[in-house]
Amino acid sequence: MFTSLFVKKKLSHKQIAFKFVHHTLQIIDETYGDFLDAIFYDPELTEHPKLDYKDPTKLSFIIIAGNMKYFEQILPAYEENNLCQAIIEEMASVYEVSFHEMQAKLEKYSSFISRVNHPSKNILYGMSKAVFFKFKLGQFQEDYFAQLNTPNPIFLKRIDNLIENYIWDWKSFFDKTKIIL
Repeated sequence: MFTSLFVKKKLSHKQIAFKFVHHTLQIIDETYGDFLDAIFYDPELTEHPKLDYKDPTKLSFIIIAGNMKYFEQILPAYEENNLCQAIIEEMASVYEVSFHEMQAKLEKYSSFISRVNHPSKNILYGMSKAVFFKFKLGQFQEDYFAQLNTPNPIFLKRIDNLIENYIWDWKSFFDKTKIIL
């Protein structure tokens, strides 16, 4: 019994990537309508935004790219690189595109998350701001924030609370998991 408490589960990069990609995309598919409803009915918005309830692609890429950004804080560079490659391969398989197309798409989203949140390094805030800009929510705020094209801090905090549900606890995951080849 004690050995099960101290032995790390052994998973390959491909196994972790498969679990992460498929579980995350499944959760996004299941909760996408509720996620958009929370934005649609938010009291900080002056009118209801026009949201596409049928296509969760933007949110999926924000969530996958954002989660991958956490690896650089937790994993050694070679492990981060190998795991990111495996995730890109799995995403390419799911979306039926080439590895390089998916790599470019995820890098574009990762860069966007960093850019909209500069100079802050808080990944959660970056993901929330990416949702704000990718879903074009600025025009639905009160005039002051709409003219600045920046999220109302109260509204942004609500998006943070929504996004937190999609972020894996990577530190805990890697404390319990040993990556094998």
